[in-house]
Amino acid sequence: MDILDQLKFDANGLIAAIVQDVENNEVLMVAYMNREAIRRTLESGRVCFWSRSRQRFWVKGDTSGHIQTVRGIYMDCDGDALLVKVEQKGGACHEGYRSCFFREIVPDGSGAKIITEKVFDPDAVYVA
Repeated sequence: MDILDQLKFDANGLIAAIVQDVENNEVLMVAYMNREAIRRTLESGRVCFWSRSRQRFWVKGDTSGHIQTVRGIYMDCDGDALLVKVEQKGGACHEGYRSCFFREIVPDGSGAKIITEKVFDPDAVYVA
């Protein structure tokens, strides 16, 4: 049996993938994968996602050079989410931060504060 048959994809054929730094366990980002993205990831060793907004595959780092090299892929007990442990080169967030989780919601819920510094300038990396 193919391991992908044990995963529970949503109605759109997608599964959430939490990406975590293998060295320090920092959660870097959350994205979505379909069966083909998982196959491409397993074959290449670089994380491939399915873009819901652009309706196409994308490999982390192809545009920015901020590559994610796979060090392990884990499925949760229900088979409806993946944890992808990576070696992260540079930032994972398209806004220039190491992690997409760079804002902390203030306790009273009135807003959020940035809790880290940018590691790259997105305007210099993502040119049209």
